[in-house]
Amino acid sequence: MTHFHGKTIWLIGASEGLGRALAKRLDQKGARLILSARNTGRLDDLHRLMRNSKVVPLDVSKIDSVKWAAKIAGPVDAVIYNAGAYEPIRTTDWDSDAVLRMADVNFSGALRVLGQVVPDFVERGQGDITLIGSLSGYRGLPAAVGYGASKAALVSLAETMRLDLKGTGVTVRLVNPGFIKTRLTEKNGFYMPMLMTPEKAAERVVAAMQKRRFRTDFPAPFSWVIRAFDCLPDVLVYRGK
Repeated sequence: MTHFHGKTIWLIGASEGLGRALAKRLDQKGARLILSARNTGRLDDLHRLMRNSKVVPLDVSKIDSVKWAAKIAGPVDAVIYNAGAYEPIRTTDWDSDAVLRMADVNFSGALRVLGQVVPDFVERGQGDITLIGSLSGYRGLPAAVGYGASKAALVSLAETMRLDLKGTGVTVRLVNPGFIKTRLTEKNGFYMPMLMTPEKAAERVVAAMQKRRFRTDFPAPFSWVIRAFDCLPDVLVYRGK
């Protein structure tokens, strides 16, 4: 998108962290925002800070909720899928409920939402889709059962859509942040390199949305390390395992 003023943007996962910071940033740029998440109270608080927004509560794990929200949101110029669930879980401590919840919110939820907006975008010959992935989606990491796999699936989905939608007028982009200081990363008991504030991360996302580039990974050089790790042969990564 070359500009945001007057554009209707459906922001899913708007109530906390990066989503909340994104809403404020886009509001400053004159966008009309459809704010969606499960936490209606937090959405209402955010709505009161906006100049032009509408609250549409949404549970991405339920198809009826997604269909209802899409109908209430109406035609939009862009959609940002930022809904996320995270629990640090090792395979040895498998928790099926938590793992399935992460897969449902981080990946299957995106499929439900995109199923409501992509056909309309294609028919109109225009539309803008931003999927918020994660650097953890590039290579299997310790204690990332559920989260890493669901983000890897989202990366693959974005890559496929970018190829399939070429020439349709519909833009697809993938944004993969590193660690962002939110209530989710507070669960981590390990050092998080180059930890960013939601506000700084939101600036990077908005900047990415104004470019034609498909993929944006940040922050550098941490993202370079992750991508380099992804290129290592398995014999080195799993040596001695």
